[in-house]
Amino acid sequence: MRNAILIRADLDEAILTEVDLTDADLTGADLEDANLTGANLSGANLTVADLDNAILNNANLQNANFTQADLEDAILTGANTTGANFSGADLEGVIGLQ
Repeated sequence: MRNAILIRADLDEAILTEVDLTDADLTGADLEDANLTGANLSGANLTVADLDNAILNNANLQNANFTQADLEDAILTGANTTGANFSGADLEGVIGLQ
């Protein structure tokens, strides 16, 4: 699913473990309660996406754009966030973000 265009996609509670979403456009996508453990989201655009309670353990988030995204209570334990942009994102209760 590299370069996938998933703008405003409804992926609420989706199980997307180990999925490759490199450079995907997930602008405004609903990923609330989604399981993205081990997913590759490097370079993905998640601007204003809803990731409340999402599980992103061991995910590759390098250079991903989370501008104004809602990551409240998301779990990012072991995730690679090198170069990721969290400007204006709601990070309340996030676990594992370094």
